[in-house]
Amino acid sequence: MPDFDVDFCYEKRDQVIEYVERKYGKDHVSQIITFGTMSARMVIRDVARVLDLPYAEADKLAKMVPNELHITIKKALEQNREFQELYETDEQVKNLLNIAMALEGMPRQASTHACGIVITKEPVVNYVPLYVRDDAISTQYIMTTLEELGLLKMDFLGLRTLTVIQDTIDLVKANQGIEVHFDEKMNDPKVYQLWQNGKSVGIFQFESQGMTNFMKELKPDCLEDIIAGVSLYRPGPMDQIPRYIANK
Repeated sequence: MPDFDVDFCYEKRDQVIEYVERKYGKDHVSQIITFGTMSARMVIRDVARVLDLPYAEADKLAKMVPNELHITIKKALEQNREFQELYETDEQVKNLLNIAMALEGMPRQASTHACGIVITKEPVVNYVPLYVRDDAISTQYIMTTLEELGLLKMDFLGLRTLTVIQDTIDLVKANQGIEVHFDEKMNDPKVYQLWQNGKSVGIFQFESQGMTNFMKELKPDCLEDIIAGVSLYRPGPMDQIPRYIANK
């Protein structure tokens, strides 16, 4: 299925969801469940609490797990010699870690996906079971399962930058009496000069050093150049950036 990502003002995202519910029917729209899983450090602390071990001991053990993305207890035992020795010599620690390794990665709590919305032809309950929490309805199946079932998932992203832009428009009008309309003047050379000079701090998707350098080399002078820049600066087509610059 295609992946739809749509950005909305951070403060108005709920209004968009309400609009979709009115348009397609409240029972045809649902948010999506997501599960927080037990990471290596978390599961050690949880198991220690159930086994009535002192918090200080549990905390010491948990901190022996390197603070790395996707680290597992098994990997931590291989990387940390002191951790490995404790596992091999202390029966209590061995028992705790064996239980923790069995539980590691399992779901710990349910929450609502930050941006995923599913819209269905028939009522959602005809396709998947639903879950209610604090009056908010979500599917009991996670995003990937919904996609495998062929359901249409859309990401309604709350983007703070759009909120900042709206606030800026309101402030300009309130303080200067000027109404800003973005779609009226798209060819002001002074605006493109900012990108050409690398002055793009605060501009969404143009703040990284790599993107700043790319824009200084590209020297954009029209909106199409900006669009092309955003499209090129990602893993797939990034290798073509020098060719694009040379052609321009």
